[in-house]
Parts: sequence; structure tokens; C-alpha cells
Amino acid sequence: ATPELFEGDWPAEWFAPGYLDMREQLVAGNASAFYAFAREEGPEVFSYPLFTRMFCDLFLREVDNYKQSGLPIRRPNSMNNYGLIVNEIGMRDALSALQRIHLLPVAQLLFPHVSSNFDDHHSFMVQYKQGQDLGLDMHTDDSDVTFNVCLGREFEAAGLTFCGMRGQPDHRFFKFQYQHEVGRVVVHSGDRRHGADDIKSGERNNLIIWNHNLAWRSSEDRMKYMASYAAEGAAPDPQCLSYTHDRDFKFFKTPPEGQQLRGWCPPQGREYPGFGESPKPPKPTISSQDEL
Repeated sequence: ATPELFEGDWPAEWFAPGYLDMREQLVAGNASAFYAFAREEGPEVFSYPLFTRMFCDLFLREVDNYKQSGLPIRRPNSMNNYGLIVNEIGMRDALSALQRIHLLPVAQLLFPHVSSNFDDHHSFMVQYKQGQDLGLDMHTDDSDVTFNVCLGREFEAAGLTFCGMRGQPDHRFFKFQYQHEVGRVVVHSGDRRHGADDIKSGERNNLIIWNHNLAWRSSEDRMKYMASYAAEGAAPDPQCLSYTHDRDFKFFKTPPEGQQLRGWCPPQGREYPGFGESPKPPKPTISSQDEL
């Protein structure tokens, strides 16, 4: 075991070069330091180096040790089958310290309306590899702001596809694809639709932290937002379809074998024009030889 992972001190050598200097400037009110350090991957989605490879390896060894202990492991959420909830293996206090000291200042800059404070978090590991979960269906998170950091190990093809915001006309329109890098964290709203592309080879492990602001969640503004849902402007982009959530999935793609379709999206009365119609096959092309 590595006691430091459970104590919440978060020593400087665990963090990527330049990160702590950026954080110090950000906390002092210099927002430009963050934007110079981070990459804007797409609309309201940013990434930046957070951890060293040494920390990533250390954390993964601790997770491996727990898995080999024979102690009970719960699925991290309703969609991932492989991984574990790090809050339940003694790391809640350490992750709370990370949230308070390192994640909250970034969230307050990027999403001030939902990040006045963080009261709680759901922190978990997910794992993708051949013979297990290859990827993850399109979804939104039970999170106000999500921090998703890749810890390794070696892998090929590690895309995270992002679409629009829940309840907006472009909810199921493709925006961009993000490629995971070891030690780098990607930050986004929990209400943005996204999904993990299938891994091609190797093994990818990610630490995901769903941050919760109880004051925002109980506010009238949040309740109004959750109750609202704009009509979709057009048929969804194929990359943004969900066999778990979408009522029209079968009109565009073949569902996974054994998957029962019980979708809700889009809600009744919020369908795009032509909803429920099978896409028309492309008109066959006629070659000059066919005409003879």
C-alpha cells in the first residue's frame, strides 16, 4: 500500500510540470494563466496536464492491489462493468482534498454558475480493454462538472466523442473527438453528451470525478433547466446516437446483440422533423456501362 494516496497531502512531485505554478496564478486571480496552460478542445471543454507518469503508475498499482485482495468491488456506475469506486477503498478524504484545492478553482473559472462550491463527489475508476468493456455508449453524467484523467496504461485508439448539451437543439450533434493522453485531464459539464470510443488494443484506465454542488442542484434555476427541453433541430449525427437512451437508434444503427431498446430521447413532443422515418437509402448511381 501507498499511505500517501490515502492521506490527502498531494505532494508536488505528483503533479505535471508547470501545473502548480498555473494553479497559484489562477487562485491569485490570473485567469489567463489557465488559458495559456490548457487546451480548449471544443465548446466548453478544456484539457491540461495534471499528473506525472509516476503518480499514474502509483495510483494504478494501488487499484491493482485492491482488486487482488478479494475484497468486494462495486461497479462504478450503471454503464461501466469494469472499474471500482475509489471513494469506497479509503480514498474519499484524499479525493476531497484534491477536489477542494485543485479542481474547484478550475471549475469556478470555467463553469461559475454551477461551481460556487463543491459539497460532494463520486470518484471512480473505469477500465477498457479487449474482452471487457471496449467503450461506453453516449450519455450525460450525474455531475455538475466532470474531471476525467487518463492514468494509462498502454493503449491504441482512445477517443472520447463529444456532442451537444442536454436539452438543447444540438444535443445529438457531433462537436469533436478528444484523444486521451496519460496524465492529462479533460474537464466538461456533466450535461454534455459524450461517449468513449472502442479501444483497439491495450488497456486504458481513467480516474473520473463527478463533482456535485448541492446548492445549485436544489436551486430553482437548476429545476427549471432540468424541466426544459428544446425541440431537436434535425436528425442526430450517427456518432452521437445512444442505444441506451435514444428512441430512434434503430432507425440509424443496428442495436448491440441482446440490447433491449427502452430509450427516452428525444422526449415526446420534442422530436426533429421526420422523426421515426427510416433514413432513405442513397440513390443508386448509374454508370455509362449500365446505360448501354
